[in-house]
Amino acid sequence: MSPTPGPPCRISALDTHDIRFPTSRELDGSDAMNPDPDYSAAYVVLRTDAEGGPEGHGFTFTIGRGNEVQVAAIHALRHHVVGRSVDEVCADPGSLFRDLIGDSQLRWLGPEKGVMHMAIGAVTNAVWDLAAKRAGKPLWRLLAEADPEWLVAQVDFRYLTDALTPEEALKLLRKGREGAAERTADLLARGFPAYTTSPGWLGYDDEKLTRLAAEAVADGFRQIKLKVGADLDDDIRRCRVARQVVGPGIRMAIDANQRWDVDEAIRWTRALAEFDPYWIEEPTSPDDVLGHAAIRKAVAPVKVATGEHVQNRVVFKQLLQAGAVDVVQIDAARVAGVNENLAVLLLAAKFGVPVCPHAGGVGLCELVQHLSMFDYVALSGTTEDRVIEYVDHLHDHFLDPVVIREGHYTAPATPGFSAAMRPESIARYTFPDGAFWAADLETHSDENKKGQAA
Repeated sequence: MSPTPGPPCRISALDTHDIRFPTSRELDGSDAMNPDPDYSAAYVVLRTDAEGGPEGHGFTFTIGRGNEVQVAAIHALRHHVVGRSVDEVCADPGSLFRDLIGDSQLRWLGPEKGVMHMAIGAVTNAVWDLAAKRAGKPLWRLLAEADPEWLVAQVDFRYLTDALTPEEALKLLRKGREGAAERTADLLARGFPAYTTSPGWLGYDDEKLTRLAAEAVADGFRQIKLKVGADLDDDIRRCRVARQVVGPGIRMAIDANQRWDVDEAIRWTRALAEFDPYWIEEPTSPDDVLGHAAIRKAVAPVKVATGEHVQNRVVFKQLLQAGAVDVVQIDAARVAGVNENLAVLLLAAKFGVPVCPHAGGVGLCELVQHLSMFDYVALSGTTEDRVIEYVDHLHDHFLDPVVIREGHYTAPATPGFSAAMRPESIARYTFPDGAFWAADLETHSDENKKGQAA
């Protein structure tokens, strides 16, 4: 079942924004590989010529410098988008997705990886936001209630058929529809389980770690995550502190953010095993499929999780085929948007591996909740060993921010993909001319002048 068509209209403009938040100043988001991130969004708005009609909002996530490169990549896709029939693209988002990934000249910059692929994700996600708004449904519900045949048609199976065929995907989706109404009711009543990384940023001192870990347990979270990988003695101390605070009944994951070589990952994870880590996340390069397989074999029963920097559905396929991961971590904006994430969810369902998405960042929690909720209602049919990451910052910049109750994501009710940012936030944090950055740059300029005069 495709989205209900609205009045005839066309996409009239693709607007881009370079939005950056100064999170590095409080060390929010700090980890062993990324010590000073300024959480940023390369943001796109699809406007139509329908007076008063909805817009499509999407973005991809970066951490500061280079966000302008990502914005330029989104702008490079403009000619594929502007002028398209809104009815047609919303009835079949895969039609635009296929055109975007099939541009042979831009594809050369990947293929299907890196800046251009992330740009495609931002644009594709904006189309899905527009489609869900026109259908009057939150995206998770649009996907969960769609005909399985239509969903299969949204997926690019090229390079996947040795692991997953369209026929197998259709069978999984048809089976996933069994009991969907009951799971929808459960989701609306209870929400989807979350875990929090808020206590675990590497730049936080022990007092802040202790306070935030205790607050997380009091707020109903049954899993927290700590960043590790810079200094082993420091990691041992921080893991000991966290485990003492949360007790033995709370899962505690650790995340190295790709810091280690394979042997180092094995040695370091074993050194932290006394604190009963549930998983080790991104222990080495996200491209090293065989390295992940070796680590997984060596550190069991600690699980291996990865995915936030996995470049496309093909690498996910290989990780699953090689038995290299216990937990698949999709990112709503790293791959080419909803269409490619549908492929990854289907692969994970075929291999029986739970999906626990990466979130945090700018708006990633808002987006990825929809994908996990669809997975629960209409594909995997379970929340067992499945949690969505949650980070408690920057949500106030969105018109439809996530709501967490008792350690669970509340199911969004507003039509769309929850991607729309507040206009005042866009105006204030657009780089370098937004109100915040213009004042900040002027302050630093004045300080430099005073220093030179002294």
